Amino acid sequence: MSTLTIRLPEDKHLRLRKLAEHRSMSINKLMEELATISIAEFDAETRFRTLAAKGSAKKGLALLDKLDAAFAR
Repeated sequence: MSTLTIRLPEDKHLRLRKLAEHRSMSINKLMEELATISIAEFDAETRFRTLAAKGSAKKGLALLDKLDAAFAR
């Protein structure tokens, strides 16, 4: 496991501390959770962009239209 030191404004540090307390976890665990979410989002976007570059724009837009319709319910 690695150690990472980051510099944050005091107000942001305080808000992160309160968020961690609200979730009953340490700031370390909160940062690990937030990093995991960010990495997962990045990986999903990278996969999507790679597949989109190989695929059909027309089919991709049709799929997005289906998603929009499904979330509009």
